[in-house]
Amino acid sequence: MTYDRLVCANCAAPVSQGRCPVCRANRERLQQEDPFAGLNPMALIALLVVLVAALALVAQHTA
Repeated sequence: MTYDRLVCANCAAPVSQGRCPVCRANRERLQQEDPFAGLNPMALIALLVVLVAALALVAQHTA
């Protein structure tokens, strides 16, 4: 899950902006847990498409 859409219960601002100490602490925790947390869904889809294309290319050369 990306944290760019999460809303802080303490200050009602997006967690990604880090306006209050609670936001900053949760943002740091989420970044440490998941290296892909900062990526938006479109970037993840693009990465998946590139990986599938590379796999298809490798499969074509081995056949």
